[in-house]
Amino acid sequence: MRRSNSERTQAMRAALIEAARTHFVEKGYAETATPDIVTAAGVTRGALYHHFEDKKTLFASVIAEEAKAVRRDIENAAMTSPSAYDALLDGMRGYFDAMAKPGRTRLLLLDGPAILGPAEMRRMDEAQSEHSLHRGLKAYLTEKDASQTSLGIFTELLSAAFDRAALAIEAGRDRAAYEKAIATMIEGIALK
Repeated sequence: MRRSNSERTQAMRAALIEAARTHFVEKGYAETATPDIVTAAGVTRGALYHHFEDKKTLFASVIAEEAKAVRRDIENAAMTSPSAYDALLDGMRGYFDAMAKPGRTRLLLLDGPAILGPAEMRRMDEAQSEHSLHRGLKAYLTEKDASQTSLGIFTELLSAAFDRAALAIEAGRDRAAYEKAIATMIEGIALK
């Protein structure tokens, strides 16, 4: 069955993003050359530059796809939770599971901010995993009939705690200890 132009375009774009992800994880951004990416994707340099302005734009697309995948994993993990608190804990576990994918912590928490800048990474995070966290915290505070005055600040601080924990876990620290500490932080947010 023949694919439409749109399907071929999407397939080529996906192949470029996947090949780029592999190279960015294995070699890092600076050591990754676009000829290596196009060879791995099985396309021409012209195809690369048809879809992406430059290597940095391709890197931004890789990061965006990774951030979307993390959000999906968080939301899937929390989907059937019996309470808002349980949803936050299930989402936390979903986040740590998502960040355990090889290379993801490096891409999202180290190379992403270094290459794209903190402001761009903040924008992506606000639209993805932090958005899920904000909704979860809001539901939890509503469930506990607690003040939502500092909801935005709590979301930002807890998001940073999740990221620091992901880095520590990747470095070999005890995941269960970080999960327990974050659960305690979440409980503390609802105290009156």
